[in-house]
Amino acid sequence: MMKLFKYLKKYTFFIVLALTFVVFQGLLNLYLPDLMADIVNQGVTRGDVDYILSVGGKMLLVTLLNVLSAIVSTFFAAKVAMLYGKDLRSMVFKKVMNFSLYEIDKFGTSTLITRNTNDITQIQTVVFMLLRMVALAPVMAIGGTVMAISKSPKLTMVLLVSIPVMSIAVYFIAKYTMPLFRSMQKKIDKLNRILRENLTGVRVIRAFTKTNYEKQRFEKANEDLTQTALRVNRIFALVFPLIMLIMNFTIIFLFWIGAVQVDKGSLQVGDIMAVMQYVMQIMFSFIMISMIFIFIPRASASAERVYKVISSESKIKDPEKPILPKGKGEIEFKDVTFYFDEAKEPALEDITFKAHPGEFIGIIGSSGSGKSTLVNLLLRFYDITEGEILIDGINIKQIPQKKLRKKISLIPSRPVIFSGTIEENVRIGKEDATEEEIIEALKIAQAWEFVSKLPKGIKTEIAQGGTNLSGGQKQRLAIARGIIGKRDIYIFDDCFSALDFKTDSRLRLALREKLKDSTVIIVSLRVATIMNSDKIIVLDNGKIVGIGTHHELMKTSTIYREIVASQLSEEEIA
Repeated sequence: MMKLFKYLKKYTFFIVLALTFVVFQGLLNLYLPDLMADIVNQGVTRGDVDYILSVGGKMLLVTLLNVLSAIVSTFFAAKVAMLYGKDLRSMVFKKVMNFSLYEIDKFGTSTLITRNTNDITQIQTVVFMLLRMVALAPVMAIGGTVMAISKSPKLTMVLLVSIPVMSIAVYFIAKYTMPLFRSMQKKIDKLNRILRENLTGVRVIRAFTKTNYEKQRFEKANEDLTQTALRVNRIFALVFPLIMLIMNFTIIFLFWIGAVQVDKGSLQVGDIMAVMQYVMQIMFSFIMISMIFIFIPRASASAERVYKVISSESKIKDPEKPILPKGKGEIEFKDVTFYFDEAKEPALEDITFKAHPGEFIGIIGSSGSGKSTLVNLLLRFYDITEGEILIDGINIKQIPQKKLRKKISLIPSRPVIFSGTIEENVRIGKEDATEEEIIEALKIAQAWEFVSKLPKGIKTEIAQGGTNLSGGQKQRLAIARGIIGKRDIYIFDDCFSALDFKTDSRLRLALREKLKDSTVIIVSLRVATIMNSDKIIVLDNGKIVGIGTHHELMKTSTIYREIVASQLSEEEIA
């Protein structure tokens, strides 16, 4: 948590203001019992009404200043806490956006969402409490002790017993709740993960009639979290009764000892009332400290989780001496081998090929053969284990990631459609695209046919995730987004799978004309989609088992012939 506090430096001025008014509030609180003692000793016992009114006026003024100090200190404490939470959320979001796929896979989506919401909320709550209570509690405790001793050292001796007892209670509460809070945050992650999976996979769950199973899975995780929370709450349920018990026993002893001293004439009634107030303030300061200890363990667990994200370094880094490619998008893989983390077998092995500008390269292979992995390596979502990947003769590790990805346009196999209008979704590919360019891109992607029939055309709103569109419509919008900007390299990663053969054929013909000067890679499971490519790469178990045109591979590659035979009739093959 202390490591995260360094980001509070920019709010030093507001922190100083908050603490100043908190201290001032504490001093005013300490002054009130002293005034009350004066009223009783000098006014009430003597029947001096003027003195009572005079000191009573002072008490009203002090109370008013106390209220104003509390309001101002609360305002600045809240301002610091909210701005700090905002900064942490921005830092986590920016960090995650710069993560490579290694880090995304390591943390997981659900936990990153929890860390950027629930965890940071816990931290900013504690920052607010620290600025209010942690500053106020020591002033009240120390100041109250000094003032109580000045009134009656003998009465104050009672605190030598009650304060250590309260301190021990607070220590054990903090000790036993810290592991439980860490466990709670992990269980919140698990609950969020199950909820997210159910919401995104609702169609699959209902199609396989797994609704009851998923309900049980959620209930199990929910019950687990609830039981942990109950254990924490049971511990905290002891806090306030225990403190109140100690406080009440302290008051009983104060009355007993004070009554004896008043009877002897060694202590005035006003002083015993003042000491009583100071002891109450001291005890309440311990209640504030115990409340902080309720929240700090959970916030510490949250801070640890947030700091792990902020302090994580991406495995994929930009070069110290970057080189920018100046060609038109020539791609070369040289003996590339890649292992996923902790994998014993390579996902890709000894991959070597070249792709020149103006060429259409088809990549085909069975599921799990490494097609999408190859695409991810080209975009440097992962770093290769061995070999080199060159673009225009430059190793991609020497090219800044932003420059590399500005040179490449990727249309993924699972089209991601964002909430907003069709126009806004397509414009992601080119921010300054005109309406004419958007319509042209939609026409090439064979999407204008359905977009033009919508009541609002390209201004039509799309639901989150594109749920108001069919699979083919989403793919065509993703293709339009991918081709609207001018890039040297275009990668179509099995993004024609939801299209019928007629639309697929028209789309490929349009792409031939539109992207004739660029290097185009088309990844597909369908032979018909890639059979007219200038070069076809056949992958099997992470290895290239054939390179050539369709006719060449039909003669030289057994695996390619098997794929073709499984998809096309003898007449179509002929």
